[in-house]
Amino acid sequence: MDRFKEQRGPKFDGDESPPPDFDGGDEDRSVGEVDGGDQTPFAGGKVRRKASRYREHRGDYLHVSSRPGLMRILEKQGDTSILFADKVLKFTGSGKMKRRIFILTDFAIYLIDPETEAMTRRIALAAVEKMCLSKLSDNFFAIIIPTEYDLFMASTRKTELVQVMVDVTKSASDYELEVLLSNRFEYNASASLVKEVSFEESEGGIKTKFLWK
Repeated sequence: MDRFKEQRGPKFDGDESPPPDFDGGDEDRSVGEVDGGDQTPFAGGKVRRKASRYREHRGDYLHVSSRPGLMRILEKQGDTSILFADKVLKFTGSGKMKRRIFILTDFAIYLIDPETEAMTRRIALAAVEKMCLSKLSDNFFAIIIPTEYDLFMASTRKTELVQVMVDVTKSASDYELEVLLSNRFEYNASASLVKEVSFEESEGGIKTKFLWK
């Protein structure tokens, strides 16, 4: 029995549309061109979209400080320093996609339901071991948390998100967050489920395969 499941990028059911700018239609992909001038965490090992390389970074794309419901969540945890905030897609253990607000502070990662503005998960930065990305120009990344189950998500601002994660970890502790660049890696999709995800270029874009292990 073939246990692989393929997807050529995020797919949506019914009339649901992707988050703003999530289709990447205005990005000029630079497939096959490796940006040799990249600094850490990519160090020239990853194919980058041109728009990703030249996009101006501004951190909080959701204006969290002007949204009382989101600020209450952060303040309750003693967090007010917002380093990055944007909409992402989170992949569940069963493979379903859920929209989430992703907020990064100097202490933790917050995942919040955008419809109810209820916090669904908080992860202390100290619990994060590494991040996993492919070497290709896709939007996917995994956050590895050994003491919990991992996160597998997609973001159109992945490059900035990863860089901010590396910077805040380095400034808050005496170690640098590992960023693994590989077209095949494993992550714990739930407490009892390990998945292997692989990426390869195809004629229609980036092909993504998942293997239940």
